[in-house]
Parts: sequence; C-alpha cells; structure tokens
Amino acid sequence: MNTPQRKTVDFSRSAISRYIQLATLFRQRIDSGQWPVGKQIPTVEELSVDCGVARATIRQALDMLEAEGLIERFRAKGTFVRRSPQEELWCAVGTDWSGLLRPSTSAKIEVLEDEPNVVLESVQYPIGELAPAYRRLRRRHWRHDVPFLLTDVHIDERLRNKITREDIETKTALRLINDVKGVKIVDARQTLTIGTADVEIAEYLSIPLNAPVAYVHRRVVDQKGTTVLIAQGIYDGKVVRFDIKLR
Repeated sequence: MNTPQRKTVDFSRSAISRYIQLATLFRQRIDSGQWPVGKQIPTVEELSVDCGVARATIRQALDMLEAEGLIERFRAKGTFVRRSPQEELWCAVGTDWSGLLRPSTSAKIEVLEDEPNVVLESVQYPIGELAPAYRRLRRRHWRHDVPFLLTDVHIDERLRNKITREDIETKTALRLINDVKGVKIVDARQTLTIGTADVEIAEYLSIPLNAPVAYVHRRVVDQKGTTVLIAQGIYDGKVVRFDIKLR
C-alpha cells in the first residue's frame, strides 16, 4: 500500500513574502495542536523539504515565531513549542450592540490626531446620508503596554460641543455617539474584513509587515437619516477574536 504524499503548498501564488506565509502556517499548526505545546517540531531540513522552500526561508519564519514567544530553540536539542497563540486572544470584540459599547478590559486610548471639518465625498459600505463635515479622530488602543487597535473615527462635526476630551480618551467609538444627548440611533452596521498590515499599520501596531489584521467598519445613522458616525478599526490579528452568536 502506497503512503499518501503531503501536497506541497505553492507559496509563489501570493504577493506576501514566503517566510511570512510560512510563519502563518506554522502558527496555525501550533494553534490547532498539530504541533503541541512542549513538543519538538520538525527540523529546519525537514520543514524545508515539506514546504519546498530554502532552509533560510524556514529560519526566517521560525525567527518570527521565536520573537512572538511561541517557540524556543535549544542548541543540539531542537526547537520546541513554548505556548499557543490562543493564549494571546485577550481582545474579544462583541457583535451585539451592548457588547460593542463596552471598552476592552484594561485598555487605554491614545489620541494621535484630532482634525476638524473633514469633508467626506464617499465611504465604504455606506448607509444613510453623509453629514456636511466630520470631526476625524485617529486613536490607538493599548493593553498591557501593547498596541492592539488603530482606529479612524469620523463624528458629525455638529456634535463637537457635546463630546468632551475625557469622552474621547475613554470611550469606544460607538459609546461616543451612543451617549450624545438628542441623538437617537435608528440604524447601525458592522462589517468585518480580513487583510494584512501595510507599512503604516505595522508601525502603529508594532507588528511585522503583512501580518494578519482585522478591519472592522462601523456606521451609525440617527433619526434624521444622517450618518453621524463612521469608524474603521484595525485590529492586530493575533490578539483578537470575534464571538458571533448563532440563532
């Protein structure tokens, strides 16, 4: 009986660097338990043959996992799994309204930019009618001194005087608009897409270029049909999870 051969992954079909693709693959093997915590993983030579890439590329991928604390190398002994990526999933994003109003536990918000009277000609995933102008906030969210979320928040400029500086530094984007007196929310949408970090995002979130990130787009419409809030959050993919309740 012939032993089935493992199909070699074609890493050349993606524009993402091969070692980053491999790091993602190896991370998934740890996460799924294929490479259990405490156990030795295959050698560089074995992984090179298995994946059909040069040993130097394997080493680059393993360097990333070692920098993340997922593996540990021992001279003359080999490489062992130190912990699972699941242990980092401390940022749970709600998918219901009440959950989205709650800030992440122990999170701190850093205000990077506060720009007035920004005119938007169009937005992704539009609902409602755009306001004449918006107040644009760029904020970075931290937990345990680690950045995990970069947001661009646009709030109807006419609501400026109803939002304090303390609000901006402590409240989630949806909480900012939810707490404004006189605003009745009649529609709210959240759209999730998956991508990779470009140079700017990688720098803001202190993650490798092309590392996985989650883009979350949120829009809120008031009783007058105006889109009073447009927010985009970019989450570090290795520390976030989205729990969706199935009915």
